[in-house]
Amino acid sequence: MTPGSDDPAPRRRGRPSRGERAAGPDTRTRILEAARTEFAERGYDRTSVRGIAKAAEVDAALVHHYFGTKDEVFAAAVELSFEPALVIPSILEGPRQDLGERLARFFFGVWENPVTRAPVLAVLRSALTHEAAAKVLRGFVLRRLLERIAADLDVPDPTLRAELAASHMIGIAVLRYVVGAEPLASADPEKIIEMVAPTLQRYLTE
Repeated sequence: MTPGSDDPAPRRRGRPSRGERAAGPDTRTRILEAARTEFAERGYDRTSVRGIAKAAEVDAALVHHYFGTKDEVFAAAVELSFEPALVIPSILEGPRQDLGERLARFFFGVWENPVTRAPVLAVLRSALTHEAAAKVLRGFVLRRLLERIAADLDVPDPTLRAELAASHMIGIAVLRYVVGAEPLASADPEKIIEMVAPTLQRYLTE
């Protein structure tokens, strides 16, 4: 390109410009929404930071600026679906004897909502075949949700209890939503909650 040409200057790699950094939370949200869609449609392996950036109409450096690595973008996309900071207080509030039912209703509320189901299913499918995705799922479900609930209840062996509860819920999710095993796949969610809640209650409080 010759000096004085009308062609735009090439984009710089690495740290975003001050203008890009000043894009604000709207840009971050747009990137995160694009990431959730990309992971849901393509899975973990076929999704790239460059692809997320293209979908969000930003430079890939800006994705790295806000989220870091692909794994960190993936974790943020998972968190967007669960919104743990908002839901954990609502699960812990109320009678202790109903905790298992509240937790079951929260999880099935995520699975049964088409908006949140797709990205969470992408997590499950990816976790079955990709260690990085499995690590994100373990870290999020255990540390960000179940361990925080168990620790707040001040019960013995909170980590073990959290893992048992997580294995129960994730196992159901895989069979119902990924494998499509019948009759579980077509069972009434209320019926499943009714049967699962006492087990979750025992794991976390007894």
